[in-house]
Amino acid sequence: MLNLKKENQLIKVKGSKFMYGWMLLATFGALAASVFLILNGFKFESKYSLIYISGGFVFLPVFLYLTLWSLPGFIPGKILFILKEGVNGSVITKKRKILFNEILNLAFVRNPVNLINDIIIESIDGKITKICTYNLIDDTDFAVLVDKYVYPNMREDAKAVWDRQVNQSELYQHAKYERKTDI
Repeated sequence: MLNLKKENQLIKVKGSKFMYGWMLLATFGALAASVFLILNGFKFESKYSLIYISGGFVFLPVFLYLTLWSLPGFIPGKILFILKEGVNGSVITKKRKILFNEILNLAFVRNPVNLINDIIIESIDGKITKICTYNLIDDTDFAVLVDKYVYPNMREDAKAVWDRQVNQSELYQHAKYERKTDI
């Protein structure tokens, strides 16, 4: 579950505590395991010592690279982005403010260079905004967040694009979330 802090009409979005723990385990745990393999390999107490050493040296740079990319996400109290609720609502990032009714497309995409999920927002003026999540937001949590706060105030064509991306029945099965429709 996402860590949301509501103040008046502002919703400050932080990563979930579960994902913080998962990322700590994945990045620093894998880094520690690589160092452990190298150190135990150099003891030459096993017939697999050369495999330990080579495996440790192969995976150490990979996990060091991933850990360094993930470090900014571990800053205590880090706010990934802010949502302003309402008809004139917007997504507020460090660099830009995008009104909900100016959004053409919203996507949750894994960056192939650093393997970190990014939120990609394409607006009417043709600008594309990337919000790095440092893998602290789950796919399902992102879908619920957009569906609950952003979707009601989006343009009709953007709503159609979002509806093609998100399966409401799967969202209900995974998160027990059902979109509220005004009649």
